[in-house]
Amino acid sequence: MRFPAFIISILTATLLASCGGDTLPKPKGQLSLSYPRPSYTFTASDCDYNFDLNSLGKVRYKDNCSAVIDYPSLNGSVFLTYRAVNNNINALLNDAQKLTYEHVRKADDIIEEKYINQEQGAYGMFYDIKGDAASQSQFYITDSTTHFLTGSIYFNTKPNYDSIYPAAMYLKNDIRHLMESIKWKESQ
Repeated sequence: MRFPAFIISILTATLLASCGGDTLPKPKGQLSLSYPRPSYTFTASDCDYNFDLNSLGKVRYKDNCSAVIDYPSLNGSVFLTYRAVNNNINALLNDAQKLTYEHVRKADDIIEEKYINQEQGAYGMFYDIKGDAASQSQFYITDSTTHFLTGSIYFNTKPNYDSIYPAAMYLKNDIRHLMESIKWKESQ
């Protein structure tokens, strides 16, 4: 059975008309998570350093004054490692940089930002790690003569940068604030 010519003409016209107009590709979607504005309080501990802690974080100190700041609502943690400087500042700096650059295989980029606060006697480096690396941010901070502190963000999930991006950005800002609020205790 043959279709009449006018039906074929109508179908062809309909198909051609449906292709007209401005067709745009769908924009890329991103996970839309929002977190409360950070609220900080100064921590006091028996260790040689103190800092401002976000109300979302719960800090646990270890015997050696290293600490873990858990963020249950973000499913992540910031791990802090404290070391005393005993004429070994170069070795401590090398270890901190080596730890960061172990992520280079999975990272798309590692951006270094120097930190200097002469008033507080705090000097360091903040590393912003882009991509599916195990840690999205790391830092070290020191007074270069007595105290040395490193920190790293880790999430309790397989690294997928697109999925953890909002939480990673929130914690990056949090550890920047932590670095800026460090207060060293004077040696006795």
